[in-house]
Amino acid sequence: MPDFNRFRTALLGGQPDRVPLAELKIEPEVKEQFLGVPAPDPADREATVRWEINFAVQAGYDYLRLPMPITYPEAKTSLQATYAADGRVRRRDWAESHKGLVTNEAEFEAFPWPAPAQVDCTDLDLAARLLPPGMRLATALKGGGIYERTWMMMGFETFCEALADQPALVGRIFARWGEFYWRTVERLAAHPVVGAIWMGDDLAYATGLMVSPRVYREHLFPWFRLIGETCRRRNLPFIYHSCGRLWEVIPDLLECGISALHPIEPKAMDIREVKAEYGKRLCLMGNIDLGYTLTRGTPAEVEAEVRQRIRDIAPGGGYCLGSSNSVTEYVPIANYRAMLEAVGRWGAYPISAEV
Repeated sequence: MPDFNRFRTALLGGQPDRVPLAELKIEPEVKEQFLGVPAPDPADREATVRWEINFAVQAGYDYLRLPMPITYPEAKTSLQATYAADGRVRRRDWAESHKGLVTNEAEFEAFPWPAPAQVDCTDLDLAARLLPPGMRLATALKGGGIYERTWMMMGFETFCEALADQPALVGRIFARWGEFYWRTVERLAAHPVVGAIWMGDDLAYATGLMVSPRVYREHLFPWFRLIGETCRRRNLPFIYHSCGRLWEVIPDLLECGISALHPIEPKAMDIREVKAEYGKRLCLMGNIDLGYTLTRGTPAEVEAEVRQRIRDIAPGGGYCLGSSNSVTEYVPIANYRAMLEAVGRWGAYPISAEV
């Protein structure tokens, strides 16, 4: 049965009874293959939440990540391609990289900015009624964080140019999304079914930060600090997801109050170095390679990598195991099962000398 206290203990740097599993996202195709049951119509919220809970419990997760949706106009580019292992065609929506919907002051004033009260939190009450004993939500908003929503609003090229040409406009957009996200987190954190806040906001490429850390320190991290204060006040762990090489800003993120960092992308940072430098202050999450091991490797290779991560990172606690980003639809189900089973086989504390 799920035990959120196991997950919480690891998030706060402690050592639970075993290494918890953790994923930012698992695509529906993987869940369908794992359960042998198709996903329900997303419009049927109760059936969907029941299905998500059933998957989480059977797969061995101690929490449910059920992000809250918000709808507003967005500039998207849609592509169709065959991604899933079974050959189904899926549509992928990509953020507009050139010119977005708000590129000047007039467009800013005319844009229908969403309010925190518009975030649909129906699933919180459903989860409170349907979750089994011992399970809670680790949640935040569906979609991007404050930084991602800011550059997506402008288009990335326009955003980068505006940092030099229209800094006041960039600041206004950051502030609009920062206030929105912080107030939404305050709303979510007040609900008793929420056990942790898990925010995603990619700041970096594999080789370095997307923009100068000065931009983050001026416009973004003040809002992260407010979110961190909300989490502290509610006694909630603050999980932060960002892909890429984050060395320059990990001290800033710690000062903002994050409890755990996800997913420690292997090609960007060596998780053993992160553990050595920050393991006493930060729970580390993820790191099982999505570039090769989970997607193109064998189940035996998956087990070997899981054993290595447990051997290197799990001793002393403060580690949750999972993929180095998310479990995509092109992860073979045999490899996904191998990861789960390897954690069950090797992840009990104290870590065995045989791992």
